[in-house]
Amino acid sequence: MKALSVSLAVAAALVTQQAFSAGFIEDSNATLGLRNFVYHNDIANRDDAPSAREWGQGFLFNYSSGYTRGPVGFGLDAVALIGVKLDSGGDGGSPTDSRTPGALFPRESNGEAVDNYSKGGLTAKLRFSKTEARLGILQPKLPVVTFNDGRLLPQTFDGGQITSNEIENLTLTAGQLESTTTRSSTDSIGLRIAGAAAANGIQADSNTFYFAGGDYKIGKDLLAQYYYGNLEDFYQQHFLGLTHTLALGDGSLKSDLRYFDSRSDGKNASAAGRAQGYRSSGYWNGAAANPDRFEVDNQTWSALFTYSQAGHSLGVGYQQLSGSSAFPFLSQGDGATAYLITDRQIGKFLSAGERTWLAEYGYDFAKLGVPGLKASVAYLKGDNVNRAGSDAEEWERDLRVDYTVQNGALKGLGLSWRNAILRGDVADDAKENRLIASYSIALL
Repeated sequence: MKALSVSLAVAAALVTQQAFSAGFIEDSNATLGLRNFVYHNDIANRDDAPSAREWGQGFLFNYSSGYTRGPVGFGLDAVALIGVKLDSGGDGGSPTDSRTPGALFPRESNGEAVDNYSKGGLTAKLRFSKTEARLGILQPKLPVVTFNDGRLLPQTFDGGQITSNEIENLTLTAGQLESTTTRSSTDSIGLRIAGAAAANGIQADSNTFYFAGGDYKIGKDLLAQYYYGNLEDFYQQHFLGLTHTLALGDGSLKSDLRYFDSRSDGKNASAAGRAQGYRSSGYWNGAAANPDRFEVDNQTWSALFTYSQAGHSLGVGYQQLSGSSAFPFLSQGDGATAYLITDRQIGKFLSAGERTWLAEYGYDFAKLGVPGLKASVAYLKGDNVNRAGSDAEEWERDLRVDYTVQNGALKGLGLSWRNAILRGDVADDAKENRLIASYSIALL
């Protein structure tokens, strides 16, 4: 983190020297996003599990400068995020209030949700020809690492990234992440995966995640992808993806094929390292005496086919996990996103050995004269989850309705209701509702 801070300070100083150059100011833009979020989750199969009910108002400020003139252009971006509590979310499960806080807000030492919290930072950027380098706050959206934006405020990462479009139809990306601030926190913490544990009072994590890869557009309808990710001392991961759109009748058929191969790295590859907490979640073939217990070993492939026509969309998909561990991805236990077709509102369907079928349907009501109104429903069924004793299974049903005001003083106001039910014997049964109102104000 010290190296990143020094590098960012130097880059920011270079930008400041040219801050009034034409282009830096002229091409700047700034927005203030307003997000009102109501979250309600009930655990159905545990009498001792209180519900989570929280309500908050988020303010999301984003500033992006232009670039200074010359062969090498410099710029500076900034993000400031503030969350304000509107409902307490309970006091940690007292007899007078069974609600548990922590879904939208950090928690005080006494278990109560804080009244407000904030986070943010700067990103220095450099552009040469068709290549851009960024250093500071990042929100990557790549197959091997994707920031989470499923609550009041989004997750951010600290690191550096280079993106190049020098070759026609090919986008190359590479970088390194050092830490993250999760969606419901203000603390910058190390990187780890589900299953990582503390040993001798120290949480096993890493400050080095390398990533690199590319997107190659083969014609207008076919996209091929390869990416590599390496979380030091936890795992190495290769990703292959293929996306194709085919005109079919009056509509189109989109095919989305994905494959991940994940193996152990560094301390996770040794029994001694795993004893220090560098572990993965999964099955590990059962017995504690197994020397490969807690080691990353996962291969995941999936296929999703979606046919769209006249406002309707119908999708069917399948995902299969093999190997002795769950699918590994950056996860600090406070909400994270996995680039899987099964990462949905509540569950992710990524346990060791899990097989998942899914079906989803969506409709755009603009075809019926109601532009801005959309609805969708999805159903996922997973089975063959490896665990001691007998295999486990689970299912989830998601319903979503979105409306964006098209005209008048509230044009652009977005309203969303998201309802989900999860059942099975992999995780706790849950029922969840999210009500979100969002609006963006252009400041520059």
